[in-house]
Amino acid sequence: MTACSPSDTIPSVAPASPWPALWAMVIGFFMILVDSTIVSVATPAIRDALDTDYNTVIWVTSAYLLAYAVPLLITGRLGDRLGPKRVYLTGLSIFTLASLWCALTTTVELLIVARVFQGLGASLMTPQTMSVITRTFPPHSRGRAMALWGATAGVATLVGPVLGGVLVDAAGWEWIFFVNVPVGVIGFVLAWKLVPQLETHTHSFDWLGVGLSAAAMFLIVFGIQEGERYDWGTITGVVSVPLLIGAGLVVGAVFLWWQSRIRREPLVPLALFRDRNFSVSNAAISTVSFSVTAMSFPFMLWAQSVRGWTPTESGMLLIPMAVVTGVMAPIVGRFTDRVAPRLLTSVGFGASAVGLVLMSRFLTPDSPVWGLLLVMALIGFGNAFLWSPLAATATRNLPMSSAGAGSGVYNATRQVGAVLGSAAIAAAIESRLATHLPQASGAGAEGAGAAALPPEAFAPFATAMSEAVLVPAAAFLVGLVLVQLFTRPTRP
Repeated sequence: MTACSPSDTIPSVAPASPWPALWAMVIGFFMILVDSTIVSVATPAIRDALDTDYNTVIWVTSAYLLAYAVPLLITGRLGDRLGPKRVYLTGLSIFTLASLWCALTTTVELLIVARVFQGLGASLMTPQTMSVITRTFPPHSRGRAMALWGATAGVATLVGPVLGGVLVDAAGWEWIFFVNVPVGVIGFVLAWKLVPQLETHTHSFDWLGVGLSAAAMFLIVFGIQEGERYDWGTITGVVSVPLLIGAGLVVGAVFLWWQSRIRREPLVPLALFRDRNFSVSNAAISTVSFSVTAMSFPFMLWAQSVRGWTPTESGMLLIPMAVVTGVMAPIVGRFTDRVAPRLLTSVGFGASAVGLVLMSRFLTPDSPVWGLLLVMALIGFGNAFLWSPLAATATRNLPMSSAGAGSGVYNATRQVGAVLGSAAIAAAIESRLATHLPQASGAGAEGAGAAALPPEAFAPFATAMSEAVLVPAAAFLVGLVLVQLFTRPTRP
């Protein structure tokens, strides 16, 4: 990080208590994370209303996640340079206006474009929440603050499908976006009044790094998501799915090489990764985000297509998960400052992985509802042990001057996991449908809607969804292995 002279900084205005500012920012943070998963329950309704296919409508989610993830590496730096409050309010304004655009659009193409702008607004907001925590809370109480941040992240990603189901059934899919407008206005007013002005630092921006990271992400995600459609072969001419994914990996390697060579401030300060806990937390949170994003797609398709439940009924099945996560998060937060992160996160990853494996066993045409509710509660229990311990462990040893950069990197890896989870589950669903129900796979993806699925197809469709759920279960197991590398934090 570059040193700052007095002329390079704006002195901070210390609040009497940092908690009101955090609560104000949590409102916007909750809203943007709900939007990461709320579309999953509305996918069949959007597909039917806008007369498109499953492979296209999945980009309504993927475009948002991609636009959210790529700029995070630089938006954290913007908060350091311009002030977290200013960048947060700008992002909240963009997100709220883009939500209105999403609700008013009449074509899937325009909806995808509007979701890109939503993602850009979200990318401006997210790093500022963690940066404010890192810069206003002392290390000995940062665990409790991160518990609130983690509870918000965990509950929001689970509440999305529940809220989406209620809104789709009661008012139509447009209202999953309309509801953001009043919430955004309230969040703006509260943040304007309660979030303090914090010290700013002069930073240079690595625009080549931005371009390389964006190109690598797009090539990999597009290749994974569209692979099954093109039978993992040629797309057009010499362009093939393996070529796109390979090119993305090469560009990603060039990006990392550039970050190690750049003399000015790199987009990703590789020195941050010298702290083992920061490195492990980043890798682990990407598996959490991968799994939470991926699990809802096959589950919602099974619930609406095989069981014939409405979006509201489908979403209500996730209530035990959200409730247990919300209840357990503050309890886990009290332990985050005292218990080794390896122990807490091992419980979380283990319980979540077992829960998803059990879920795959319950995705049948006639499974009992009570069994699903218990499984959801187990997954919610596991999630409560992941979000806040990982966030607190990642940021505990960061110097104040690296708060924005560290927050940007952490949230970028979290969103990378979500993007890859969305792409991977789309490919897994297509692959399993191609095996068990060929007439429901392919470009039309006609098996994605309940009305299009005949009764004789219920069993093979359910089998396909149950096998797809094992993909996020495997990601949780990878996270379980990763957190064994944690060391005890160096600060209390």
